[in-house]
Amino acid sequence: MITEAGNDPKVAGLVYITAFALDKGESVSSLIANPQPGAPVPPILPPQDGYLFLDRAKFPTSFAADVDAEKAAFMADSQVPWGVEALSGKISEPAWKTKPSWYLIVTDDKMIPPDAQRFMSKRAGSTVAEVKGSHAIYVSQPKAVAALVEQAAKSVKTAAA
Repeated sequence: MITEAGNDPKVAGLVYITAFALDKGESVSSLIANPQPGAPVPPILPPQDGYLFLDRAKFPTSFAADVDAEKAAFMADSQVPWGVEALSGKISEPAWKTKPSWYLIVTDDKMIPPDAQRFMSKRAGSTVAEVKGSHAIYVSQPKAVAALVEQAAKSVKTAAA
């Protein structure tokens, strides 16, 4: 989402937390269409009324493996559905081509393979940090996430001064 929304003139920089940093004409669907052999496949259930959920039974292992079991179960049970159409939305102009970006690569992510994260962050010219953890890194290691956001904010502030 920030790849396109980041084009707003009020946005000074972008911070990706184990996310898709898409290029012009790409969509999430186009990037996940042909996973590399051995890459984890997110447990996305078939659409229901135009919305997607992750399989609750597989959620903890695939999305929140480093989150305590009770919290991971709560996360699985309280998922917010996301629209199927969101997967096919194509980027018209990626903000990372004109604005600085930072990317937190999560090395045990089972939703977006770490190699895909490395590819996207390198292509975007992002300042990169890597941590061991799951896709739910913002829950399991909020300090690592906050540190990267803080680094980005300080860099943008310094550049503007």
